[in-house]
Amino acid sequence: MIDSSPSATRSRSLAHHGLARLKPRHLAWPLFALAFWRYLAVYGLPYANDVVFLWLIAALVAASVHSGGRKGWLRVLRDWVPVMAVVWTYSLLRGYGSHTPWPPHYAPQIAFDEVLGFGETWTVRLQHWLYHPGDPQWYDYAAVAVYMSHFFAVFVILAVLWKRDHARFRRFLSCYLAITFIGFVTYLLYPADPPWLAALEGHLPAVNRVVATVLDNSGLHRAGTIFENGSRFANDVAAMPSLHAAYPMMIALVFWPKAGRALRVLLAAYPLAMAFTLVYGAEHFIIDILVGWAYAWAMVALMNRIADRWTARRAAREGAGAPSATDAAGSAPADALAPAAPAATTGPAASAAQAVPRPATTRTG
Repeated sequence: MIDSSPSATRSRSLAHHGLARLKPRHLAWPLFALAFWRYLAVYGLPYANDVVFLWLIAALVAASVHSGGRKGWLRVLRDWVPVMAVVWTYSLLRGYGSHTPWPPHYAPQIAFDEVLGFGETWTVRLQHWLYHPGDPQWYDYAAVAVYMSHFFAVFVILAVLWKRDHARFRRFLSCYLAITFIGFVTYLLYPADPPWLAALEGHLPAVNRVVATVLDNSGLHRAGTIFENGSRFANDVAAMPSLHAAYPMMIALVFWPKAGRALRVLLAAYPLAMAFTLVYGAEHFIIDILVGWAYAWAMVALMNRIADRWTARRAAREGAGAPSATDAAGSAPADALAPAAPAATTGPAASAAQAVPRPATTRTG
């Protein structure tokens, strides 16, 4: 029996109206969510750069389709597929870069860190004070969260900027690619052991890879695979500079000028938290982090300077193409520039004007 009460009739009317407004484009987000949920169930969270990029592109395409723009998804592919290709190529070359004809370096990094640590590296000191094998502390889990943010933070920021401020998206992307490129070149020219590898080779006292150990013990084996050897993207001697440290510093430098007080606290805390995580977790020496910070500062300053010059030249070209006020006045007809003739008058006023005598002129010289 169908309820014919006014409230039921109104509810059915609203339901029919809502269904009538649904369009195929409204299925974009539900389909994306279903596909992502399926991926998580089978493979777990994505950590590889290329996979993260694919899911970001898929999310941006879903957002563009859902908003109803006919060509929005084409803009997504135009702007993001080349970026993904560059990052994937870098990741592949980074793995091949581990096979250099010269051996990796470790002595200069250890010597520098021992000076800062008064005879002992800070990795060894921190693990002696804080690390408890088999008994992870709260700061161990915090270190895991900070370390893993490296695989998402830059890409999520890029996606947000792409949606909200395309000019800043281009600047941020140029800084990211510049730092990544100069880091790769340094990996080729100066392969360097991280602390955990130097310890395995007997150059340091025994240390643990805290992040990898905590992930394995927590059952997140999928996340732990990013530390496994044998991957075509793996490069155990790509420690100098630390891009884990460079990217948080890049984020801080890019957003600092326009950030409020609360955001500046976060921008300052993120690089410091990452630096502590990398040293404590035996992933990088302090010198690796300092060089990464220096690379970030240099590349952000360089990219900003290039972008500012390009913007100034573009503004100058646009200004030169537009006619100025003087040019517009110069091209005006001569009649328009001549003084207007006095208006003709009739009647008594005209007679009075003619009756007024003209003053005599005096010639000199």
